[in-house]
Amino acid sequence: MHDLSTDLLPLWRILDAATNRAAEGLRVAEDYVRFGLDDAHLTGQFKQLRHELTGLVARLEVARRHAARNTQLDVGTQETLASEANRRSLRDVFAAAAARAQQAIRSLEEYSKLFDAELSAQFEALRYRSYTLASATINTTESRRRLEDAQLCVLVDGANSLDEFTQRVEAICAAGAPLIQLRDKQLADVALLARARRLVEVAHRHGRLAIVNDRPDVAAAAQADGVHLGQDDLTVKDARQVLGPDALVGVSTHSLEQARTAVLDGASYIGVGPVFPSSTKPFEEFVGVELVGQVAAEIRLPAFAIGGVTRDRLAEIQQAGLDRVAVSGAVAAAVDPADEVRQLIAQLAGEATLR
Repeated sequence: MHDLSTDLLPLWRILDAATNRAAEGLRVAEDYVRFGLDDAHLTGQFKQLRHELTGLVARLEVARRHAARNTQLDVGTQETLASEANRRSLRDVFAAAAARAQQAIRSLEEYSKLFDAELSAQFEALRYRSYTLASATINTTESRRRLEDAQLCVLVDGANSLDEFTQRVEAICAAGAPLIQLRDKQLADVALLARARRLVEVAHRHGRLAIVNDRPDVAAAAQADGVHLGQDDLTVKDARQVLGPDALVGVSTHSLEQARTAVLDGASYIGVGPVFPSSTKPFEEFVGVELVGQVAAEIRLPAFAIGGVTRDRLAEIQQAGLDRVAVSGAVAAAVDPADEVRQLIAQLAGEATLR
C-alpha cells in the first residue's frame, strides 16, 4: 500500500470535495426526473443510486473529511468557466449535473485505491450504473420529443400484392397516422423488403414514421425509421448495432418489470399489452388495463397500449392513463380504413396529456 503519511491532508480534501460534488450532482439529476419528467421509475433509480453513494462514503471518516475542508483557501472556487453558467433547458441542467456526478465518482474511485481496493471497485460499479441512468434519462427526453405527436401506431401486414399494400399504406398515411409498422411473419425476405421499402417511400412522402417489426436487417436495408422488437427478438443494443444510434427501437412489454428494463436498455418506446383479445394475433393471456395503469403511473418513455384496441375501448385505456395506442384489426377490418384512422386520431386527441 502507498505510504500516505505525507498525503493525508490533500487526500482527505480530495475525497471530501468529490463526495460533495457527487451527491450534489445526483440530487440535481434526481430533481429533473422527478419534477421535469415526472418519472417515478427513474426517480426511484436515482434515489437508490444516491443512497448507495451515501453508504459508500460513510466508510470515509466524516470527521477527517470535515477537518480537511478549507473552502476559503480552495483555489478551485475562483475558477469558473463561462460555459458553466450557460444552460438553455432543463435537459442541459440534467446533463451537466449527471456528468459532474460521474466525474466526482471517478475521483472517489481513483483516490480510494490508495487505501481500499474493495471500496474503489464499488465506486466503479456505481459510476457505471450512473452512466446507464443518465443515458436512459436523455433517451426518455429525446424519445418524448420525437414522438410528441405520435399517439397512434397502425400495424399493417404485407397484403396480397405490392400494389394492394401501397394503396393501403397511402390511405393510412393520408388519413394522418403518424407511425406505421409493417408486421408480416409470412412473407419471404425479398417480398418483405420490397414492402418495407415501399412503406418508407410512402410514409416519408407524407411526413410519417415507418417501422419494421422484428427485423433490424430489413429495417436497415429499407432505411426505415426504426424497428419494433418482441421479448424473444434481438436486444435493443443489438438492434442499434445494425441500425445506428438514431433509430427508433420499440419493445413489446408484458409486465411492469419488462417495461422498466426496456427503459434502462434504451428503448425509444414500448408497447404495453396485450390489453384485450386480438383478432390479428393469438395470445395465451392478457395483461388488461391493470398493466396500462401501472406503466402510466411510473414510466414516461412513450408507451402504446396494444392488443385488441378499438375505438370502443379507447376510453378505458385513457382512463387508465395512456393516450397512445397501436392498432391493427380495428383498421384492417374497417369498411373505410382511412376513416377509422381519422376517427381514432380524433378520439385520442380528446385527451391532452401524453404519457
